[in-house]
Amino acid sequence: MANALIALGGNVGDVRATFQKAIANICGMTQGALLARSSDYATPPWGEVQQARFVNACIEIETGLDPDALLFTLHRIENKFGRDRANERRWGPRTLDLDLIAYDDVSIETPELTLPHPRLFERAFVLAPLAEIAPERVIAGRSVRAALAQLSTQGIERLPDLG
Repeated sequence: MANALIALGGNVGDVRATFQKAIANICGMTQGALLARSSDYATPPWGEVQQARFVNACIEIETGLDPDALLFTLHRIENKFGRDRANERRWGPRTLDLDLIAYDDVSIETPELTLPHPRLFERAFVLAPLAEIAPERVIAGRSVRAALAQLSTQGIERLPDLG
């Protein structure tokens, strides 16, 4: 079994309800066990800034799927929740974005998948929730906590837990 870190994001519809359903799908479709789930965070849009704020979170799962099969499954789940990667604007609005951040200590660089995620250390909106569940996790030689300390967290707000 492998340990995988997955970032969730979205800014269309009831994102927090989508996260709950998506996490159940992730665990079911990957034969995975949920090890940790961060709080949800309201975050400013990144890339294309003229859009609604996002909600972001991170989960840690244990899975028997290899990285490519896991990514394929995450894309199927995104599609199930209304995401159409083929017809969307880069960094534009979306119902659900699932990014495979890290898979054990595996390093991969293929046209379909790069691990660890190539922009992880640029994204406080991923590192903030990740630091909540895995602050000492070392990814590409850097701890999550140390990487987050190098970025501005302005505009990132931890949301209250849902009832």
